[in-house]
Amino acid sequence: MRTMREYYRERFEAETPTFLKVMKAVPADKAGYKPHPQSTSANELLWWLAVELQVACDAIDRGDCVLSITPVPGVDECVAAYEKHAAALQSRLSTLDDERWERPARLSADGKVMWETTVGDMLFGFLFDAIHHRGQLSSYLRPMGAKVPSIYGPSGDDPGT
Repeated sequence: MRTMREYYRERFEAETPTFLKVMKAVPADKAGYKPHPQSTSANELLWWLAVELQVACDAIDRGDCVLSITPVPGVDECVAAYEKHAAALQSRLSTLDDERWERPARLSADGKVMWETTVGDMLFGFLFDAIHHRGQLSSYLRPMGAKVPSIYGPSGDDPGT
């Protein structure tokens, strides 16, 4: 029987290629697209997906994560950062033991604690949040003139493989 830690690692490994398909579908010249003035732009979503993985690494390393606003780079840089941070997280997951999985973790921003839980719960929270934002980003693709890749099955643009 696998543990929640093992299950998380399996899901992260399975989801990463799908994240990259959606991220790479964003046209660089349309990255500023947002469906509403209050919406997050496609480029900001790309950057958040990359940053969230770096914060997940901090949760494993220190148990203390700090969100800070940084300038948003272009599409290619966001995808490269995602790939870099995904590899870093994957490396950490390969050595993460149950004791560290259950260790306390804290997320803060602007000097305020936003969330306190265990490392494992925080990692799942980040994964669920990222999947939510991937769905949001995928809904931007057609209005930007791009094709929606298959995610959990065929899309209207991609029969899947």
